[in-house]
Formats: sequence, C-alpha cells, structure tokens
Amino acid sequence: MGGALLGNWMRASDTFTVIDPALESVPDGAELVREMQELSGRAFDVIVIAVKPQLIDAVMPAYSAMLAQTGYTLSIAAGCEIARIKSAMGDVPVVRVMPNLPAAIGKGVSAVCGSADASDVHLAHASAMMERTGTVVTVADEDKIDRFTAIAGSGPGYIFEFARSYVDAAIELGFTKTEARAMVLDMIEGTIAMARSSQEELSELRNSVTSKGGTTAAGLNALNGDGDLSALLKGTLDAAYARALELK
Repeated sequence: MGGALLGNWMRASDTFTVIDPALESVPDGAELVREMQELSGRAFDVIVIAVKPQLIDAVMPAYSAMLAQTGYTLSIAAGCEIARIKSAMGDVPVVRVMPNLPAAIGKGVSAVCGSADASDVHLAHASAMMERTGTVVTVADEDKIDRFTAIAGSGPGYIFEFARSYVDAAIELGFTKTEARAMVLDMIEGTIAMARSSQEELSELRNSVTSKGGTTAAGLNALNGDGDLSALLKGTLDAAYARALELK
C-alpha cells in the first residue's frame, strides 16, 4: 500500500526517501535507499511506517533517531495501535492512518487519528497527504479507526463481491461475461455519480426509479422486501468490527 500511495503523495512539494532493499525503482523525484546506514546523520520531518505490522518492533526502533525534533511518525500499518508505534519509535508523536484500496488510484477514503501529543500541524499535514489519495475522515480515537475499517477499509471487498455476484446473475440472464461486466460496472458508476450530484436522500433516489408494480419494485421486493439485506449488511459490519478488535 505504501508504494501505491507514494505516487499520489508526490503530487505536492514534499520530498520522499524510500528505504527498501528489495525495490528496483521508485517514482521519479523520490530517492531510493537500500540500507539504513546510507541515511547516517540525516533527519526527517515525517517517518512513514509502511511495513507489515509484525515487523514494526524489530525494524522501526533503529529509525527513531532520524526523526526531526518537530517531526512525527505516520503509520499506515493495519491494526497496529498508536501505543505500539510509540513503544517502537521512542514516544514520538504519531498519526495513524487507515486507507482503503482505491486510495491507490486517488479515489480512496482514509481515516486519520493522532496521538495525544500529535499537534494540529502534524494532523493537518497527514490529512493533506491523504487528501491526495481521496477523501479523509478525522476520527477522535482508535476505536473509531476499527469501526472505520469495518465500513470503508474492508468496504471495497464487499462492493467487489456484490459486483461479482451481479455480473454472474447477468450472465445467467443471457449476456456474455464481457457484456455483463461492462453493464454492471457502468451502471454502478453512473448510479454513484448521480447520488453524489444530488441533494436527495438515497431512499428518494431509489423511489424515483421505482414505479408501483413495475420491474424495479419487483426486484427490490426480492432484494430486501423482508429486510434481509439490511440485516445482512449490519451483520457484515459487526463481524468485521469484531475481527478488528480481535486482531489488536
């Protein structure tokens, strides 16, 4: 995810140094360093933690001395709490970020949460970085990060699964896979664009395409006439949130 975000982050004037012995290249304008020793004597305004959570305790303490006195650590490590990052980095200010997959193409939504000692400047800078990848939600505490994860962090997976099932259903009605995929994805894209451009409630937009006794009404009755879809979605988010708590 860090590599995917970097291209969007570099659209502003910030400069980036990437430390990774396995990478062959980074976006134009970024510096690639193979070994930490190459950074001797340098200090950074922000240290971005983009390693797997299980590596943080072993890898990150060595970098704590490289943070500038007024700097902060920005973490995109999934499920890794601020307290653990502080323990690894020497009790420095931390801003924890939870991006979702579409952030890689600049269409994401990310949650931002700061430690008690993270300043408004730190939070503003972290939010500005993530705004280059989509929209940003600032949350008051880490429990909201877990709730956000259930809704928007995992959300693309739910939407992909809905779209996959929709495409399969369209194929069953006689369309080719190519035709079904194009129809379904274009329909979803257009519907979301219409919702974004309207001030009407989603229920009102739904009703605007639903004639009494018509095809949409019949389909909606099969989809959620008994409330099963609403219950299924609530159960989906509850299960994801519970799992986020288990993984701490």
